Amino acid sequence: MLGLMTTAAPRANLGAIALLLCSATSLQFGAAFAVRLFPEIGAWGTNALRLAFAAVLLLALARPALHRWSGRQWRAALVLGLAMGAMNGFFYASIERIPLGTAVAIEFIGPLLLSAALSRRARDHAWVGLAAAGMVLIGVDSFTGAALDPIGVLFALLAAGGWAAYILAGSKAGGLIPGQGGLVVAMAVAALVSLPLGAQGAAIALADPRLLGLAALTALLASFIPYSLEFIALRRLPRPVFGVLMSLEPVVATIGGWLLLAQVPSTLKLAAVLLVVAASVGVTLGAREVVEVGDASAGERLATGPIELPVLPAHFEPPPAPAAGSARRMRVGGIAGVGARRVHRPGR
Repeated sequence: MLGLMTTAAPRANLGAIALLLCSATSLQFGAAFAVRLFPEIGAWGTNALRLAFAAVLLLALARPALHRWSGRQWRAALVLGLAMGAMNGFFYASIERIPLGTAVAIEFIGPLLLSAALSRRARDHAWVGLAAAGMVLIGVDSFTGAALDPIGVLFALLAAGGWAAYILAGSKAGGLIPGQGGLVVAMAVAALVSLPLGAQGAAIALADPRLLGLAALTALLASFIPYSLEFIALRRLPRPVFGVLMSLEPVVATIGGWLLLAQVPSTLKLAAVLLVVAASVGVTLGAREVVEVGDASAGERLATGPIELPVLPAHFEPPPAPAAGSARRMRVGGIAGVGARRVHRPGR
């Protein structure tokens, strides 16, 4: 019996790893697929519809008791939705202008900087320095090779800031709102936030069954499927392993951009992506104390990024915080997660 149990655990872990890799693939390939919608309904219109579809699907499954929420819970969910809207909206706006892998690598700077800001350890700052070196390589490549659209880079940086804000907002919402209710409301708010810039594209899609179907498929690939797979994997894998695997998202995004969008990365861009991945893995493996998400039930955790957030500043409320590593985005994004992942990193 003991022998069966010891062999069953590694097999279960291998299955969870496979689920997580499938999640990352679906997430980034969903983003690549979304790029094909941009010429017809725009990045903001695509993002608004994707989030709306994902919110409806999750609402049907989670069925949160919204009528029982307090004002504090509603405020936490609204703030989370605003952060989610910024994270996803600016990310989609960035991949409309710059390669997918490059955008994801730049976006990872957000949670990495947040980890350094919340940490007193010099090695965490060193890992962020490594990621910064990757950004320097991207800049050098832009000057010596194919130039990157500066507006696209700016959007990716804003998405990085949105991801960091999403992690902090998720830590608050995760402790106040049980289950997935906070994520459902946040997704709906994020969709509404995207509407001012995406209303025209969304209206075009609503009048065209083909475009509407493509938008729904994007929601499945970039939100619902990743969230579901990460949710299962998070219950079976140790959190450091979860975080390390989610750190591979820039590599998966680069491969997806190459295969689906003919975005062939230069040597310098590949090196930059690998530096960012190495930094994310380093921060994840170096985290010893982390903030817990909600209660002890792994099924209730939400992933928020490629890192395990260290517990440090007094103003950072310990009990409820999302487990890093996914996604996110909805990153159900990226990150984080999942939604590492992740109130989920509903993002891509």
